[in-house]
Amino acid sequence: MKRGMISISVFGAGGRMGRALAAAAEARDDVRLAPADVADVFVDFSVPEALEAHLDAATAAGKPILVGTTGLSAAQQALIDRAARTVAAMHAPNTSLGVNLLRHLVAEAAAMLGADWDIEIVEMHHRLKRDAPSGTALLLGEAAAEGRGVPLQHATRLDRAAGGAREEGTIGFAVLRGGTVAGEHQVIFAGEGERLELGHRAESRAIFANGALRAARWLAGKPAGRYTMADVLGL
Repeated sequence: MKRGMISISVFGAGGRMGRALAAAAEARDDVRLAPADVADVFVDFSVPEALEAHLDAATAAGKPILVGTTGLSAAQQALIDRAARTVAAMHAPNTSLGVNLLRHLVAEAAAMLGADWDIEIVEMHHRLKRDAPSGTALLLGEAAAEGRGVPLQHATRLDRAAGGAREEGTIGFAVLRGGTVAGEHQVIFAGEGERLELGHRAESRAIFANGALRAARWLAGKPAGRYTMADVLGL
């Protein structure tokens, strides 16, 4: 094995992200795919229903785990917290380096702009995506709520169809699905007479794969605890 190389085992290897990870690893000399019994890091891009079993496998093996699965419930997030008491664990709804920098910028903008600036998040993905809003949209919503110092669940508005005036301080989500869009996200800060728009477009699934491999390499050898992509980027 080459110096500095790590081995990763991927749960969900047959899915879109699993195949993208395999292609990205093939082009690198610092990461390789391997069976679970010889892996340095586990990576999970499967489905929420399989999360507990995969976390159990990681803790039993004493190996770090990167969870990229989206649509997790509060109970499933608690399972990651539990695993993090034993191994290094990271939940990254989006492993794009650009998106995670965007999260940082959104939090800063929300903190600097007053509550009279309305926040709306618009996202679009391919027609087969299961969860809505996307994990990335929620990640950006959490950043905005964090900047405002409010719980996201109290500020979230998912349906404008009921009509009525917009409530000050709320964070709206608009979900679009269609075609083969890899992922587009836009955070709109709308003020009186001006608008600030921060966004990201994924042109290839490879950006998520390369970000996940960078995160996996970062996790290798880390002590038990729960980490985020912000830690990987040093934000």
